[in-house]
Amino acid sequence: MAVLASRLGTVAALGVSTALLASTASASPAPDQPLIPVPVPQVEGPLPGGVPGDRDADRIEDTYPFFATTEDLDAYGYVEEEFVVSGTGHRYSDGAVVSEHPYRTRVLVRRPADQGGSNGAALVEWQNVTAGNDLDALWGPSAEHIMRSGYTWVGVSAQHVGVSHLTGWSPARYGGLDVTDDGTVGDDQLSYDVFSQAAKALRSPETGIAGGIEFDEVLAIGASQSAMRMTVYYEEVLPHIEPVYDGYGFVVGTAPAGERPEPVFQVMSETDVTLFPVQEDGDDVRVWEVAGTAHSGWDGREARREAEVRDFGEQGEYDCAEPPFSRAPLYQVLNASYDHLRTWAADGTPPPTAEPIERAPGGGVARDGDGFALGGIRLSQVEAPRALNTGTNLPASPENEFCVLFGTHVQFSEEQLAERYRGHGDYVSRVVRAERKNVSAGHVTAADSAQNRQEAARLRGSE
Repeated sequence: MAVLASRLGTVAALGVSTALLASTASASPAPDQPLIPVPVPQVEGPLPGGVPGDRDADRIEDTYPFFATTEDLDAYGYVEEEFVVSGTGHRYSDGAVVSEHPYRTRVLVRRPADQGGSNGAALVEWQNVTAGNDLDALWGPSAEHIMRSGYTWVGVSAQHVGVSHLTGWSPARYGGLDVTDDGTVGDDQLSYDVFSQAAKALRSPETGIAGGIEFDEVLAIGASQSAMRMTVYYEEVLPHIEPVYDGYGFVVGTAPAGERPEPVFQVMSETDVTLFPVQEDGDDVRVWEVAGTAHSGWDGREARREAEVRDFGEQGEYDCAEPPFSRAPLYQVLNASYDHLRTWAADGTPPPTAEPIERAPGGGVARDGDGFALGGIRLSQVEAPRALNTGTNLPASPENEFCVLFGTHVQFSEEQLAERYRGHGDYVSRVVRAERKNVSAGHVTAADSAQNRQEAARLRGSE
């Protein structure tokens, strides 16, 4: 019961109320009811200023974007630009507009410097605000794949928590932002139109938000709390408005049941299969579950470390019952999922299927004698392990409830490695077998697999 209570508390802390999760009562539009058009918003920018800068400066030219990327964009021919997007958002009731309200927010764009470097697809991320600020949760670990593949990444500040933090973090840069119509609209009711209009701006070259890049596919992606908001958007708002996204990626969070032309791809870590409802595969829905991975694991933490120290002064530490942060790289499966979602949206080719994680009779994750989850997509870090990576953990103290999201990473001793492998060559051969299987299945990209094999070759096990 203590574990269940902790998990339920964490779901509530992710920023979406139980009522919101359960709210799917919006009526479908009548066949002759026209869809509400999505207008092109006003776009200002790119804003001046950049790293290094001073967030407390009085002139915007001397500031810099919050959570500006620390990746080497020049190496990939990429640029980062920030825009102010403004327009009119709606409050909806049963699919009808009940009121209109102005909004003004920021959109962060990381894109190829010219059209020639683009693959014609945009990944539009609903910024996660669980921590009280905008978090580009899906950019960091996947930045290399996004850039080497030619995607444009777009981060949309759709919710009040994130926008409010921005206005306090750098008043000169963000002081005029507001998605509540001066406090008259609560519960982020304008967030859905903000998210729609950001995509409309991308599809409208005259806004200049994409630097002249034209898109064949515009894909919506969101993690955790953002996936929950996108689920409501897909189920309750999308049936009544002009569609502006070609496909939807729901990561480590809820997902809708599909039943629309736009495909749904849900990717779940081991943590999430006991936290959230999991959809079933269908004509318009694909679900992948990844053994050994965590809702918020090591790779994401490492990817944002430098930016958190720069923008907050430090990166938070946690007191968990077990060593935290699974190092099984969920992002590698996400990289493959983005490519599949793009193809699915482009020509209707569905992604490959994947075996689900096995459930124990009580509803938890079924495990082998060493503690590894059974079933699911099995990365080489799970099939040929040097450590126990799981999606489970618990807080060592009440104020560390987010430990349940971090999973565990327990390094094997030299004695344990010697029992598992005949030597370094045996270890590498098992990694290679796992990598070949995952690439063949379409669950890992060839580039990420090559990186895993190279890393295994560099390591030295017990000979």
